[in-house]
Amino acid sequence: MVMLAKPAIEQFSYIRNSRPTALFPQIPVVDLSKPDSKHQIIKACEEFGFFRVINHGVPMDFISRLESEATKFFSLPLCEKEKTGQPKPYGYGNKRIGPNGDVGWVEYLLLTTNQDPNLLRFLSGENPESFSLWFCYCRFALNNYMSAVKKMACEILEMIADGLKIQPRNVFSKLLMDEQSDSVFRLNHYPPCPDVQSLNGSNVIGFGEHTDPQIISVLRSNNTSGLQISLRDGSWISVPPDQYSFFINVGDSLQVMTNGRFESVKHRVMANGVKSRLSMIYFGGPPLSEKIAPLPSLTGGEQSLYKEFTWFEYKKSVYNSRLADNRLMHFARIAAS
Repeated sequence: MVMLAKPAIEQFSYIRNSRPTALFPQIPVVDLSKPDSKHQIIKACEEFGFFRVINHGVPMDFISRLESEATKFFSLPLCEKEKTGQPKPYGYGNKRIGPNGDVGWVEYLLLTTNQDPNLLRFLSGENPESFSLWFCYCRFALNNYMSAVKKMACEILEMIADGLKIQPRNVFSKLLMDEQSDSVFRLNHYPPCPDVQSLNGSNVIGFGEHTDPQIISVLRSNNTSGLQISLRDGSWISVPPDQYSFFINVGDSLQVMTNGRFESVKHRVMANGVKSRLSMIYFGGPPLSEKIAPLPSLTGGEQSLYKEFTWFEYKKSVYNSRLADNRLMHFARIAAS
């Protein structure tokens, strides 16, 4: 069993549930093989900013192979993983999430989807032999998985464009397909938290509440619960795990580009007292220089809700914020009084 170095539980945030969050079987399920899937996607994005996809076309062999390799990595001794250094921004992280004081019961590996020379040096001989050997074996699995998931994300974005009657239909997907796309890939490992049972109804936070800043996020996890999403009324619901499906999050950038018609979903992960949770997330982002603004065809002739900004500007704002901060607030237009 893989365990984090055991710190005092007081270092971590926890939530005392005033009312228990319940499983919510009505979370939208979209069958990508069905001809009406684009309409289901639009409805899910408008009502939840989140949905589950089945018949997604990603081979299960790609999924299971990468999950196996990720498990091997997180099974390395903690001292060896820590020798890779703190993520700047790519690399291995343990408990600390970002530079602004957020912590969680999680360890992770953050990778760029592009062949960044700095990342390749990070993943080469400057690191412990066991890590470099792991990456050599894992590179093939990573490439297969990320290529398939990126293809699916682009197909979903093109269905969204079709459903919104936007031309050209690659208005969103071309940003992910661009050679300069600033997309990233993250492996999260949440070890069992033995102290959960002693907290008398409180939950230890594995990853605090936040929205994803990119355009779209594609999540796959093993069959361990923990993921929760916030509904429009502010209540939290638990998402039943499904190791054979993918979960799609609307990101902040897509919220802006649709002028608020879609809203990015606030989500979090609770630690599990018995089982470890492993998740793999593709964050589809635009090039750093890309200007993000509401599409004219979606403003209906009215003033747009957001100011134009570049992805670099927004990414910098995100990096300087806490997880739970409303980062889009700084880019919203203020109505004249």
